[in-house]
Parts: sequence; C-alpha cells; structure tokens
Amino acid sequence: MNTHRCYLFLHSGGPDGEIGASMRYLSQRYAMPFKECKALLTDIGTEELAHMEIVAAIIHQLTRNLTPEQIEESGFGPYYIDHTTGIWPQAAGGIPFNACEFQSKGDTITDLYEDMAAEQKARSTYDNILRLVKDPDVCDPIRYLREREIVHFQRFGEAMRITQDKLDSKNFYAYNPAFDKRAKNSSGTGCR
Repeated sequence: MNTHRCYLFLHSGGPDGEIGASMRYLSQRYAMPFKECKALLTDIGTEELAHMEIVAAIIHQLTRNLTPEQIEESGFGPYYIDHTTGIWPQAAGGIPFNACEFQSKGDTITDLYEDMAAEQKARSTYDNILRLVKDPDVCDPIRYLREREIVHFQRFGEAMRITQDKLDSKNFYAYNPAFDKRAKNSSGTGCR
C-alpha cells in the first residue's frame, strides 16, 4: 500500500482540512452583512465540499484492495481495525474531526482574516504533501487543490476590501459590522 493515505487524511478531517473549511464558510455566511461576501462564503464553502470528495476518492483509491500484509506493513492497521477501508475524517496523526477544527466568530473582520489564514494553512499543507508524495496520480489533483486554495485566499482578500469599503468608519476594528450598528449613546456620540 502507498503510505500517501496517511498524508491525505490531514486534508480530510485535520485542522486545515476540507471539512473544516466547508463548515467554516457555510457557518460564517449567516453573520455576513454584505450580500456579495455572503455569496462568496456560500460558493467557496460549497466548493470545499467538492474538494472533500476529491480527497476522499484519492484515499479510497489508495486503500482499496489492500492485503493484510500491506495493511500491517504500512501502519494502516489501527485505522483498518476501526474503519476497514471506509472514509472516516481524521487528521494525519489519527485525531478525529470535530467542530473545534473551524471557527465562526460572527464578526465580519475577524471571520475574513480567519478565512484568509485558513486558506494559507491549507496551501501549506498541500505543499507539504507534495514534498512527500511522488505518485503523479496523487500529485496532479493535489496541485489542483493547492491552486484553488490560492484563489480562495485572493477572493477572501477581495471580500475584506468590499467589507472595508462598506464600513462608515476608518477604524475597521472599533466595532463588529455584523452585529453593532454603530450604536449611539444619548449624547449622539459613539459609544466607543
């Protein structure tokens, strides 16, 4: 068996994986006050689900038809005992996916910075996989997924610009545009 399966699990359910990315963006869209940014979160969140399908298909192709000897030699035994060759999202180190793998803060600026950082971390993880894996049948789709992370990073940068342009303040960090509507105190001046 190819040991590539272990590396790819990280992008299945790991801390910078496709499931977390999808859940992050699809959850954040509800607090996004700007329709074009909300649409972007929906589009990229849906695309990340498709990326999960690509990663899962690669893992399936690498693990199907394994012999007991290959399972033992590859270190795949503990996973096999629990899941046979079924796809079960976990990190490369064996830690199962959970909701702690993504963030949805409900603050537009915070969430967009989180999204940009997440895309950079995913790109870095794909870079690491490409350093270790030499099989072109694995590398080609991983290169494609890596390119999409770069595009997503750029698109979230555009969403940050759109957000900043729509705010009525030069201080983008003084309030949460998804929640605070520039509350005024009784004197008519800002609370902050």
